[in-house]
Amino acid sequence: MADLLVYRAEGEAVVHGGDLYGFTVTPWRLPATYPPFAAVLFVPTTWIPVPALKAAFLAGNALLLACLVARSARLAGRPAPLPVLCTATALALWLEPVFQTLLFGQINLLIACLVLWDLTRPPGARGKGVALGIAAGLKLTPAIFIAYLFLTARRKEAGVAAASFAATAVLGALLLPAATVDFWTRRLFETGRVGKAWIVDNQSLQGLVARATGTEAPGPAWALPAAVLAAAGLWLATRAHRAHRAHGERGERLGILLTAFTALLISPISWSHHWVWCVPLLAVLWAEGRPFVAACTALVFTARTMWVLPHEGDRDLHLPWWQQPFAAPYPLLGLALLAGAALALGRHARARPERQPSVPATPSVPSARSSSASTMR
Repeated sequence: MADLLVYRAEGEAVVHGGDLYGFTVTPWRLPATYPPFAAVLFVPTTWIPVPALKAAFLAGNALLLACLVARSARLAGRPAPLPVLCTATALALWLEPVFQTLLFGQINLLIACLVLWDLTRPPGARGKGVALGIAAGLKLTPAIFIAYLFLTARRKEAGVAAASFAATAVLGALLLPAATVDFWTRRLFETGRVGKAWIVDNQSLQGLVARATGTEAPGPAWALPAAVLAAAGLWLATRAHRAHRAHGERGERLGILLTAFTALLISPISWSHHWVWCVPLLAVLWAEGRPFVAACTALVFTARTMWVLPHEGDRDLHLPWWQQPFAAPYPLLGLALLAGAALALGRHARARPERQPSVPATPSVPSARSSSASTMR
C-alpha cells in the first residue's frame, strides 16, 4: 500500500507544518501529487497505526467497490439485489484496476463513487454537483465532468460543481497557503513528478505514444492528438446525451462513460488502477444485451498483459511492434469505445425518419348552432 503511505505522509506534513511537496516516502521515493485540499482530508490517517490503517483502507475499498457496483447497476438501469451485488463485487475484485487499487491503497474507487453517485441522482436534486466538485478537488481529472454538464445544458449543476471545486481550492489556500501557491503555480505542471510517462504502468494515450515511438517525452506527437481527442470525446458525449434523450437514461449512461474514458485517455498519466471505470462499463454492456462484448472487455481488464511483458529498466521503450497492443490494452479499448460510439451515433442519426413537411391545418367551419349562438351572444 505504497500510495496509502504517501497519503499518511501528506497528513503528517499538514499536522507538523512540513513541506507538502518536498518529501518522498517508500523505497520508490514517491512524492505528494494531489492538491492541498486532499492533504487536509488525509490528516485523520495520522491518528491510526499503519497496520490498522491498512486494514481500514482494505475494508473501506471493499465497501466502496460494492457501492460502485450498485451505482453502476443504477446507471445501467438494472436492479441489484443483495445476492447479485455480493457476487458482482466478488467478481469485480479480479479486475486488474480494482485489484491494483486495493494493492496500492488508492482512492480511485472513492473518486468514481463520488462522481457516479452525483451524476445518477435525479435532475434537480438538492446539492447535485457538490460531490463532483469535491472529487475534482481531490484529484483534478474529474473536472472534465463539469464541462460535460455544461455542454449538455445543465448549467446550474455545472455551476454548483464548479463552485464546490473552487471552494476546495479556497479551503486549501486558507489552511495551507504556501503549499497552495506551490501546487497551482509549479507542481501542477510537473507531470514528471507523478512518474515516468513511458512505463507500461501508464495506460494513457501519452504512454501508448511514448512506447510506440520509443520516446520518453513524445511532446507534440501526444499533445496534439490528445487535444483533438478531448474535443472529440466531449462532443460525442454531448451528442449521445442529446440523441438518446428520448430513450430515458441510455443517453446519460453513454455520455458519462464517454466522458470518463476520454479523461483517462487524455490525462498525461493514467496508471492502470485509474481505470476502475471498467466496472460501470461492464454493467452497461451487460444490461444492454451485449454479453460477448462484455466478456471480451472483462478479459482485457483481467488479462494483465502489460505485466507479462518485459518491462525492467527501460525495456518498455524497446518493445517490438507485436507487443505494443499488449502494453497498451486500456487506451486501445478506450479508443475503440469512442470509435464504436461515433459509429453508433452516426447510424442513429441516419436512421431517424425524415421530417415530414408541415401541412397547414384546415380552418374549422363553425356549425350553424355555434354561429347562431355566437349571434345571440
